[in-house]
Amino acid sequence: MPQMIYREAVAQALRETLVEDASSFLIGEDIAAYGGPYAVTKGFLEEFGPKRVVDAPISESGFVGLGTGAAMAGLRPIVEIMTINFALLAMDQIVNQTAKIRYMSGGQYTSPLIVRTVTGGGAQLAATHSQSLEGWFASVPGLKVVVPSTPYDVLGLFRAVREQEDPVIFVEHILLYSSRGDVPEERYTIPLGSADIKRAGSDYTVIAYSRMVPVALAAAERLAEDGIDVEVIDLRSLRPWDADTVLESVRRTGRAVVVEEAWRTGGFGAEVASTIQERAFDYLDAPVGRVGGADVPMPYARDLEQAAIPSEESVVKAVRDSLAA
Repeated sequence: MPQMIYREAVAQALRETLVEDASSFLIGEDIAAYGGPYAVTKGFLEEFGPKRVVDAPISESGFVGLGTGAAMAGLRPIVEIMTINFALLAMDQIVNQTAKIRYMSGGQYTSPLIVRTVTGGGAQLAATHSQSLEGWFASVPGLKVVVPSTPYDVLGLFRAVREQEDPVIFVEHILLYSSRGDVPEERYTIPLGSADIKRAGSDYTVIAYSRMVPVALAAAERLAEDGIDVEVIDLRSLRPWDADTVLESVRRTGRAVVVEEAWRTGGFGAEVASTIQERAFDYLDAPVGRVGGADVPMPYARDLEQAAIPSEESVVKAVRDSLAA
């Protein structure tokens, strides 16, 4: 099976959209002449022209509002917010406008807006550029939140996102852009709200999403050396999220830990852990564990930054501690 880099999968998803849907266009900061801050849209301006690939001013509230209005008027805009940290400047547009249009208009209007953005730390961009805020958006009714961890998932999920009539936050991790994975040549889609078992196992369930998926997989391989067979589940989307796949796994293994890069306090992992406790309590042999980011603003210093982000070692420790309980 041919392989593709994560960045290339995003670019292919966008190119397919522009070619196949004349009502779609891209807008965001530095995505046209510069080719995108992460080189995803390199060459798009020359290929599709300035009406389809639009450089926006540094005003997230303004161009997300433009996207919302365009979506209500029948177009299919894809808005790129350079990092999820900058989405805070468009919070009113995202949370109070586009997420609520269908409900508040009684279905007279929809807002099929796609907001692409980049999450996560690890690139030494310090406290205001390294946050993982996708869980915040997952708490908002009316929004859908997608968090692909592989090139395969990027392409399949984006195709499904294009079919939605409600706004979707499509969240890419900054450290995944150079990762590589298998992508079939034949067309496929991945339904939103369908988790993926990235590694089958019988002794323990680890639930993760985005960049924490490869971290969890690396931890699982280390634990396998000690005879501990770990199942790794990739949520792939946070709203909707696939509780059934998670619960089925936990009922088989009897133990679970939820891993996420976001701050542990108030993180989406608490939602997953609570659901496991409520719906699979009688199957648990130990409390549901949680591994999350340190409750600090992200440090700039490399060693401190690494200490604040969940690691392979912290996942291994959480599993071993649970098994020893």
